[in-house]
Amino acid sequence: MRLTVVGDRMFAAAIHAGSDAGHEDWRSDYGSLAYSRTSVPTPVAVGMRLLMRRLGLRYGAADFVVGPGGGWTFLEVNPCGQWDWIQGATDLPIAEAIAHDLEGAT
Repeated sequence: MRLTVVGDRMFAAAIHAGSDAGHEDWRSDYGSLAYSRTSVPTPVAVGMRLLMRRLGLRYGAADFVVGPGGGWTFLEVNPCGQWDWIQGATDLPIAEAIAHDLEGAT
């Protein structure tokens, strides 16, 4: 799961691996991947907003693993993480959110 956080907005994309190699590490088999938009569970959204405030971040690309039961396990948040590839695969309006957030920045 890739969760892109821009200000107070969150854009979640599931990364579905279509091979054993991709399932173990999605970066090892880009050709087997499929992407879909998804919703963010409330506890994850609350936790990410708290983390972002504590870190003083307005932007972050967070990665999670979703277990068989649907639970999200946090891996990392990258304050310079790439977003264009996930926007291209899902049509999530990340660029627009970044522009809007920058317009409000002081």
